[in-house]
Amino acid sequence: FFISCSSAWSLHVLPLCLTFLLTHADKLLLWLSSIFSGHHGQLSLSAVFLDEYRDRLFLGGKDILYSLLLGPTSSESKEIYWPPLPGNREDCIQTGKDPQTECANFVRLLQPYNRTHLLACGTGAFQPMCAFISVGHRGEHVFTMDPLNVESGRGKVPHDPSFPFASAFSGGELYTGLTADFLGRDSVIFRSMGGRSTMRTETDQKLLHDPKFIAAHLIPDNDDRDNDKVYFFFTEKATEAGDREGSIHTRVGRVCANDVGGQRVLVNKWSTFIKARLVCSVPGPHGIDTHFNQLEDVFLLRTKDERNPDVYAIFSTISNVFQGFAVCVYRMADIREAFNGPFAHKEGPDYQWGAYEGRVPYPRPGVCPSKITNQPGREFGSTKDFPDSVLQFARSHPLMWRPVFPALRQPVLVKANIPYKLKQIVVDRVEAEDGHYDVMFIGTDSGTVLKVIALQGGNSLEMEVVTLEELQVFKRLLFSSCSSRQQAVFVGSPAGVAQVKLHRCETYGKACAECCLARDPYCAWDGSSCSRYTPNSKRRFRRQDIRHGNPVLQCVDQSPGEDLDVTEDKVVYGTENNSTFLECVPRSPQATVTWLVQRDDRKDEVKLDDRVMSTDQGLLFRRLFRHDEGVYICRSREHGFTQVLGRITLEVLQGETVDELMARDNAGLSDSFKDRAAAGGYRAWTPCSAYGRGGAPGQLGQSRTWFKDIMQLIGPSNLPHVEEYCERMWCNDKLRRKHKSMLEKYRQAQESARKARSKNSGERNRTPRDLSAWEE
Repeated sequence: FFISCSSAWSLHVLPLCLTFLLTHADKLLLWLSSIFSGHHGQLSLSAVFLDEYRDRLFLGGKDILYSLLLGPTSSESKEIYWPPLPGNREDCIQTGKDPQTECANFVRLLQPYNRTHLLACGTGAFQPMCAFISVGHRGEHVFTMDPLNVESGRGKVPHDPSFPFASAFSGGELYTGLTADFLGRDSVIFRSMGGRSTMRTETDQKLLHDPKFIAAHLIPDNDDRDNDKVYFFFTEKATEAGDREGSIHTRVGRVCANDVGGQRVLVNKWSTFIKARLVCSVPGPHGIDTHFNQLEDVFLLRTKDERNPDVYAIFSTISNVFQGFAVCVYRMADIREAFNGPFAHKEGPDYQWGAYEGRVPYPRPGVCPSKITNQPGREFGSTKDFPDSVLQFARSHPLMWRPVFPALRQPVLVKANIPYKLKQIVVDRVEAEDGHYDVMFIGTDSGTVLKVIALQGGNSLEMEVVTLEELQVFKRLLFSSCSSRQQAVFVGSPAGVAQVKLHRCETYGKACAECCLARDPYCAWDGSSCSRYTPNSKRRFRRQDIRHGNPVLQCVDQSPGEDLDVTEDKVVYGTENNSTFLECVPRSPQATVTWLVQRDDRKDEVKLDDRVMSTDQGLLFRRLFRHDEGVYICRSREHGFTQVLGRITLEVLQGETVDELMARDNAGLSDSFKDRAAAGGYRAWTPCSAYGRGGAPGQLGQSRTWFKDIMQLIGPSNLPHVEEYCERMWCNDKLRRKHKSMLEKYRQAQESARKARSKNSGERNRTPRDLSAWEE
């Protein structure tokens, strides 16, 4: 449709395109409260940090940093230009790297360092560097950096801007999983900065085998801060997969935050690193599961108990049979249980993997030196006090035998054979009338955002997935971040950042039944409108049914079997033998749509075939016939509840009339059209584009005569709406003002003609003389 809108020869499709574009724009504006594309066009976004304490969004891109003030009225932004150090860009180009996509300072890391500063790290044209950004206190908008106070960023961010990595910052220390060398072969988990010694993993494929790091989080075990652990989520080549070469498994690994390595063994190396497999699979026939092995994204849903967040993860398949995606949710109790279970063990190359059944040394490998670990007479001040036997066992047995299964042992969402890929996820826990619901906002590689909830049905383990909304934001998404304070999701792409509203209850209609059918935990019927649901509200009349969406039980004014009529009457013009589209989109993605056509007080269901097709957006006539004229009724049905969404009157224009308009002579119009225009049957005029862009009126006007012709076909009543769109698309400010003045004269002339016709209905209508200025 967008291609047709820009094609001058598509005369018949213009009304369709205008309607489609404006409708989509209206929906987009209801979702988006602001879009930031940088001060220089393309943002080339590569890092983001949402600071809810300061109500600021910090962005990092190619050679640049941004600070955005968040709020309903503020749009203030500041920037810092941060290129590579002198000479580094030239050195990068000499090594054969691309000057545009590699030899720049791509900011990859933004973390809060203290109350007044951020830590920022970039690739520095393959020579990573870090700096401290002054951001001031809360309420200030300070954003400065000392370009001379730059230090090495090696071990903090990758050299290559395209390589994945994960980091967590806590207590002045940075924990990072990345490839730390120029060639991208040294995969390690680093601890840098702070007062303790720098730590890293050994170069051993048992520990990390070609990993791809996705996320890192510090999660405490209990009130003893010495037991704090940093968890890494990553994929790697599976060493326990037997002869299946190239098998990929998803892991969760952890290290103790207070690990300082061993005294004689594992010096300055992690001595507490252990890992377990994360399983996300769908049970199949004959006990064969469909596994989703490739981890795409992880979101930690924090709860009131900081020790037990819920872990949401997106997985994809690496199968050649089908493309599938799944979302699995993990409990920290299950992850800790796997780490407290048996270690995986293999006697030799010819043996199978199994659970280690021998004696495990004390203290158990993987635990942190703390008050819980210490026993009378066996106290450990640090990991350097651990016996060598413990460190040797940890080095040879990093993998746990039992995997971690998701809650309910199945995914909460599965998508298979879809035209897009699920890439990012953020989750917001919402309190509703009948409990709490986790609303998932899922970003795809096609630039859409899915707003989804998963409901467990009664005593059954089956999940009902309800897609609340779907919005196209960008062509491609890079990240997403949720802010409960701002009531928005921030979505980023290479082109910029968009602030997407968590809810837009006002779009669910003007009836209680519509609000109930929406099943949006954010919204409820308050007695007069569909509005934001707020717990502990004093308003008593609130209707909400997320689990069942039954308006008959919730809405006192709705009777069983009664159709809700929320019609929008429209008139659509189509031309014979051409395509025409009747738009009708149900507010709920779960609703099914049927079409009826009314002719002579008789309603029949529209017969669908190769010529007349029902799509997700409406009814498409691939070729329009005269007998297709009629009133088309769009009805949706959900949970046995039916509502009429719209009535569209389709009028078919005769093909001969359009053919005459398209058959142009050297002057740009057919002779018959000129004759009728001179006789007053048509009132020819020229849009503003005929005067603009530096062209003479005659030149550009001839290429746009199709526009004025279609105006005559649809009549002057629709002219203001179409003109408003065309002015916005084609006219500059000066020409717009000129055109507006001429358009006003045209409307006054139309009104004068109407009054003249009402006074003397027997006199033949003539073109008002006031139109001479317009025609000129």
